[in-house]
Amino acid sequence: MGKKARARARLRCAGKMVLTLGVALPLGAALAQTAGTAAPAASSPAAQDGSSLQLETMTVTAQRKVEKIKDVPISVTLLKGETLDVLNSGGQDIRVLAAKVPSLNIESSNGRTFPRFYIRGYGNTDFSTFASQPVSLIFDDVVQENAALKGFPMFDLAGVEVLRGPQGTLFGRNTPAGVVKFDSAKPNLDKVSGYYSVSDGTHNTANVEAAVNVPLSDQWAMRFSTLVEHRDNWVKNDGGGTPNLEGYDERAGRLQFLYKPDGTFNALFNIHSRATTGSARLFRANILEKGSDGFVAGFSPSQVTFNGLNTQSLHTTGGSARLSWNLDQVKLYSITGYETISSYFSRGDIDGGTPTGPGFIPFQVQTGGGVADHKQFSQEFRVESKNEGPLNWQSGLYYFYEDVAGNSSNFDSTTQLQTSYLQNRQKNTAYAAFGSLTYDVNDRLKLRGGLRYTEDKKDFSNEVANNVTFTGPSSISESKSKVSWDLSANYALTQDVSTYARVATGFRAPSIAAPSSSVPITVANAETITSYEAGIKADLFNRRARANFSIYSFDVKNQQLTAVGGNSNSIMLVNAAKTVGRGAELDLEANLTERLRVTAGGSYNYTQIRDPNLLVAGCASCTVLNTQVRPGLYSIDGNPLPQAPKWIANVTARYGIPMGNNDELFFYTDWAYRSKINFFLYNSTEFTGKPLLEGGLRVGYKWDGDKYEVAAFARNITNKIVAVGGIDFDNRTAFINEPRMFGVQFRSNF
Repeated sequence: MGKKARARARLRCAGKMVLTLGVALPLGAALAQTAGTAAPAASSPAAQDGSSLQLETMTVTAQRKVEKIKDVPISVTLLKGETLDVLNSGGQDIRVLAAKVPSLNIESSNGRTFPRFYIRGYGNTDFSTFASQPVSLIFDDVVQENAALKGFPMFDLAGVEVLRGPQGTLFGRNTPAGVVKFDSAKPNLDKVSGYYSVSDGTHNTANVEAAVNVPLSDQWAMRFSTLVEHRDNWVKNDGGGTPNLEGYDERAGRLQFLYKPDGTFNALFNIHSRATTGSARLFRANILEKGSDGFVAGFSPSQVTFNGLNTQSLHTTGGSARLSWNLDQVKLYSITGYETISSYFSRGDIDGGTPTGPGFIPFQVQTGGGVADHKQFSQEFRVESKNEGPLNWQSGLYYFYEDVAGNSSNFDSTTQLQTSYLQNRQKNTAYAAFGSLTYDVNDRLKLRGGLRYTEDKKDFSNEVANNVTFTGPSSISESKSKVSWDLSANYALTQDVSTYARVATGFRAPSIAAPSSSVPITVANAETITSYEAGIKADLFNRRARANFSIYSFDVKNQQLTAVGGNSNSIMLVNAAKTVGRGAELDLEANLTERLRVTAGGSYNYTQIRDPNLLVAGCASCTVLNTQVRPGLYSIDGNPLPQAPKWIANVTARYGIPMGNNDELFFYTDWAYRSKINFFLYNSTEFTGKPLLEGGLRVGYKWDGDKYEVAAFARNITNKIVAVGGIDFDNRTAFINEPRMFGVQFRSNF
């Protein structure tokens, strides 16, 4: 058997391994969503040699430079083009990416704001203003550290990269689990161009998205893009509080200027802003049946009963300057970023009911949280070699500073007046020096190593405490320095098939949680991760198909976890002595015919907390499955991480029918599945999210090439509704996923 045949045999065995693990493949295709979907080759004249069926070469910047995805020794998925347009068509926010790629989950207890990311089951459920997450979100090369910044809407994007595993060498902040990287479409000097898209759907879910690129001279170009979204209120409240809910208004814009005077210097300036208002997350009292993870009889997604007020607003603004010099021997980069949360406030009735129900409501709790002041500044200098020989390198310096004042308050549900107010401030300063080397041993084998030194300091203090009595100190400072590293090898079995192996470490600095009347300021020590990964990446059948398969194992020491709820409704940070994770990931993409294109993928993610001494509070009115060691306290040793589905699978299929004169009728469907999840650190029957399968369908017509498109679409077409999170003190309150919606869309490119 030749080398190429052996490589294909290995790939078939890898695919069978994942299928044996139990990932289902709807439509008979393969599993997860990769890469972009430009219009299929069927819409253009077929080449006699079959080249019209070849997939577009996919490039990523996972290692801070443009490389073919096949040559990068990291498990990475790229989304772009039609895929993103389809996912955005229903007016959903960034959470729509959950389960659309292997090992990725996104959720929020704050609705459209404050999303929390999980990669390979590794994330953080903390909803504090000062929370840090082990998944870093990078937007146009600038880290979005505060969770309120992470929900910036998706529009006019060149692509979204999901990098799995520690990325602590080349990226700046908190990346032990991975990175989700957004890149905007950039200005160019070519010509005036752009697009606009309008849509409307169920509950008057109206979207307007547009972008225009304008060359201003032979050296300057501008690109302006904007998004306007609206949804009517569709949930009725008969409890006396805010009467109509779940509507929103979203406004976002981005203005970019490109200056390119010659082939040496390049400057890209970016200004962006977001303003959103609407409903906070709706907490629904006692919708979970006692002894079950199902809903109680009579539950309706369009009905709630609570007596509190519900509102949410967020306004953010930011800018960046990305400068580069392409010199004879090196490339120089300077990336300056500034972000600010001008205002943020979210208020909700977290008991989810009234004194008379529904169900048992032991006490009334209405809370608000927000940001009173925020600014973030980051600066990176990086130099990259351009050697023609086998050895190349990158090195750089990084600085990060954040100053944020967060507040929390309680309200009387009878008078709606504020009864207490607490404001805290945290200042976070971090410095880093980093570098990496790549060495081409020969035409097939490439070695890479990276190193990063980080020093991170946080200063936390209480500023205002009205009607809040707490114990312990009123301020605290924590600092930690750490060296992170990674080593990898990439070996080309053939021109089309490569394998890789990687070992990497990651680091997250200590975290600090605000006090409450029952819990003082708590600190979680720094956490570290060591990850091992190996994979194979292949272009198959004359590049008509591609497949990426990886396996991994990681160990986290002192993982920072957030213990929330229980009888006291307290929030505190804890460290788990050890957490382990194991799994496998598969991405597939293929042009099966000139008309039919499929993508598919899946992941198996096993996580386990290992700490026999770690106890957390459990709920009072649910069925806790862990051992109660002391009254109200349960051992979580052996539990999976919260919000960590063991299985994720997804598939898309696009079928196009040429209609003559460059017109096309097309059908597009996408499906995503995740298995059950725990809402909290402890295991319970009720606070377990059921498996969730959501599908989308799009039928459209393109004419005049790709210039015009009209389409009808549906999201969550089976109308599958499950609980996706909960609040566990003294009742069984939960919140749900988005219901089914239908809509129509028109798009024009120019």
